[in-house]
Amino acid sequence: MFERYAIFYTPTGPLAALGAQWLGWDNANGVAVAHLEIAGLDVEKLTAMPRKYGLHGTLKAPFRLAATVSQTDLEQAAADFAARHGGVELQNLELRHDNGFIALRPQDNPAALQDFAAATVKAFDPLRAPLSDADIARRRKARLTTRQDQQMLKWGYPFIFDDFHFHLTLTGGLPKTDAATVIAALQPHVDALVPKPFFIDAITLMGQDETGMFHQINRYRLSG
Repeated sequence: MFERYAIFYTPTGPLAALGAQWLGWDNANGVAVAHLEIAGLDVEKLTAMPRKYGLHGTLKAPFRLAATVSQTDLEQAAADFAARHGGVELQNLELRHDNGFIALRPQDNPAALQDFAAATVKAFDPLRAPLSDADIARRRKARLTTRQDQQMLKWGYPFIFDDFHFHLTLTGGLPKTDAATVIAALQPHVDALVPKPFFIDAITLMGQDETGMFHQINRYRLSG
């Protein structure tokens, strides 16, 4: 039993291996790994914030299970969801510094991606426990818009629906000048490993342990 759960997209193959080395956490195997060494970069410091998640794209943000829901129920819901939904094709992912941090982000933003993300949020919401007062207060530190605040209260997370932007997080917060240096150094490692086109072909059920680290419980191929 984990403390919290989430529905992520997680890549496989060489991109997953690079992400584990960059972040220092292999969420598929649940182990810490040595950081990638890139001259001039303090990779450990750059990745301290996103490390606990491993390489991932959030679809349903971390949540606690409702009192009447078990992990087995959640696993069955994930399998059923994956059987009903097909994958999403993106033209390409690119390194960008948006919203203060570096991530791999889609060059395009197809309606199919937004629809899929919204469907994920809605499908798993009945399984989560309500936010605590502490959760709400923590979220509101981000200076949410009125719409985002309402989404947080109703769905447990503010950055969904029209506020959702798919990304694979690679750093914590960085000033723009530092970000340009990091992107230039990281670009050669990423270019050859990001498939073109890029397919979101599965969802991954994740669990957060008592130390805060996220582990893959199961990856479900989208076969609908």
